[in-house]
Amino acid sequence: MIITRELIEKLPKTDLHLHLDGSVRIETLIELAKDSSVELPSYTVEGLKEIVFKDSYKDLDDYLKGFGYTCAVMRTEENIERISYELALDNQKEGVRYIEVRYAPQLHAGRKMTMLDTIKAVNNGLSRAKREFNSREAVISGAEPPFEYGIIACAMRYFNKYFSDYFDDMISVHSYSEEDKIFGLASLEVVGAAVKARREMGLPVVGVDLAGPEKGNPPIHHREAYMLAQRNFLNKTVHAGEAYGPESIFQAITELGAGRIGHGTSLFKSETITDSSILDRDMYVNDLVQFIADRRITIEVCLTSNMQTDPQLLRLEDHPFRRMLENKLSCSICTDNRTVSHTTVTDEVFKAVQAFDLSLSEVKTLMVYGFKRSFFPHAYRDKRAYVRQCMNYFEKIVNGSI
Repeated sequence: MIITRELIEKLPKTDLHLHLDGSVRIETLIELAKDSSVELPSYTVEGLKEIVFKDSYKDLDDYLKGFGYTCAVMRTEENIERISYELALDNQKEGVRYIEVRYAPQLHAGRKMTMLDTIKAVNNGLSRAKREFNSREAVISGAEPPFEYGIIACAMRYFNKYFSDYFDDMISVHSYSEEDKIFGLASLEVVGAAVKARREMGLPVVGVDLAGPEKGNPPIHHREAYMLAQRNFLNKTVHAGEAYGPESIFQAITELGAGRIGHGTSLFKSETITDSSILDRDMYVNDLVQFIADRRITIEVCLTSNMQTDPQLLRLEDHPFRRMLENKLSCSICTDNRTVSHTTVTDEVFKAVQAFDLSLSEVKTLMVYGFKRSFFPHAYRDKRAYVRQCMNYFEKIVNGSI
């Protein structure tokens, strides 16, 4: 069977690695920037695509410039709610039935808005889109699976006072503390807010994440925060192996107990290992791959984003995704940042099909992993029923009965 882009768009999909501030509609960014007196380098969609949200970037730093503009308009609950609502609509439009929206509350909180306020705003937008979608007759009748979502709160490996008013205040209050201790304390605060939002407010905060530059910012500084998450039954994912070697992935798993890994593109790069105590680098990588496979730790693969931020990746075919599949690792195809990377879940899956010659069976396996390895916000029995409903819908589409 020929796997077309049109077929992929119809299929029920997930996005487990989806940054809110990297997925703002450009038209909305322009409108909100004007309303909020935020200066942009251009006030046209074409201009911003040429200057900021480009098809290709020099490196990770160049890629991240756009977040300065999107975060600048995410300083009110109304704006955050609107952006979250539109993100859900954009996913629903292309057949994505489950998303986990991640963002760093401390980048948006400040003197007028708390972290909990930001979480409520994200949930308000997503829940409104969910209610509208699930009120459709096809969903109510059971002919189609409903739309579901979870929220992931991101902590930052590194920040400075320019990141946000919240971080400015935190650094000022702890002006005599070491940086690493401040970073760890900030992560504790994020997890504390996530726990409160989930336990006391009933919001679908399903997990925590650790983002930011890996090199020089080891995860051990955030261990206490991740243990707090574990004690409160929050799921854990970590950005690791994106801009640093296999050790970063190992540390995320062993020191923070990550159940999923964001990116993991350096997994097989034994030549990048810097730990002098590791004498046989190839064996280390083989053991790490086996360790990940045995525990079904899922890798959140973001193909386009990795191509844009890693200058060494010249062809998509060179992406380690194929080796991940060959080693039977649990992988899920994700967008990372829909706007910054000019992509959709449909685009990402279709690119994978073309570059790695995926069969329909392999596509189905990827989508099953997306649903099964999600941090689903409801009871496990409900999750199993939801996965089954989504995959039954998958088969109906493939068989042409829909």
